[in-house]
Amino acid sequence: MKRLIPRVITSVVGIVLIVSAFVVRPGDDGGAAWPVQAFLYVDRNFSVWFGILAVFAFILGGASLLKNHVSKVLHRRRDWPYSVVTLVSFVGVLVIGLFKLGGPPGLQGEVTDPGAWLLVVFDGLYDPLGSALYALLAFFVASAAYRAFRLRSLESSILLVSAFVVLLGRTPLGTWLSDFLPRSLGFLRIDTFSVWIMSVPNVAGQRAILIGIAVGVVALTLRILAGRGDAEGGRS
Repeated sequence: MKRLIPRVITSVVGIVLIVSAFVVRPGDDGGAAWPVQAFLYVDRNFSVWFGILAVFAFILGGASLLKNHVSKVLHRRRDWPYSVVTLVSFVGVLVIGLFKLGGPPGLQGEVTDPGAWLLVVFDGLYDPLGSALYALLAFFVASAAYRAFRLRSLESSILLVSAFVVLLGRTPLGTWLSDFLPRSLGFLRIDTFSVWIMSVPNVAGQRAILIGIAVGVVALTLRILAGRGDAEGGRS
């Protein structure tokens, strides 16, 4: 029963949202009012319900974060000082946001007004930390590229050559190396060829991946609507 009720609610809500997208609503052009449409019209109210559920999800997520990191600090588990930093940051930003410190008073005040402490935290701490993280990711990407571009197979060789052409085509050196080619062979210029790789094979591969993802999402959605979205349902 614990799993049956959530499955039924999920299936009903999903079916209502899907059907409502294909039904003409009362007052819309192209059709007269239909009694069932009054029920299907609730799809616009689901955004409000989702917002309410999101509030409880944030509360549960915050409580779980506090519980895990407080336990880690109390028992001095591995890397517990980082948990202290996480707890201090979480509680500090939460207090600043809830009480709108530095900004206009009242629950209706904007936390992004000039002088608000929350805006200072994001501009002075969050954004620089994010930039530093992305800067570190460049080294990990370079390391992963080095391991992936080893000439172990035909596919890796094509990947290596394509990456080299694209990288070289984005630099003045690539333009200079192929500048001697005549106009009739302009498509062989490194800068032109790199643009072709990014606009034709790369886009084709991305679309194939997106189509595969879409098919997977549709299959997973059908399983959820049928109440077979978990591991137990898959085994039954």
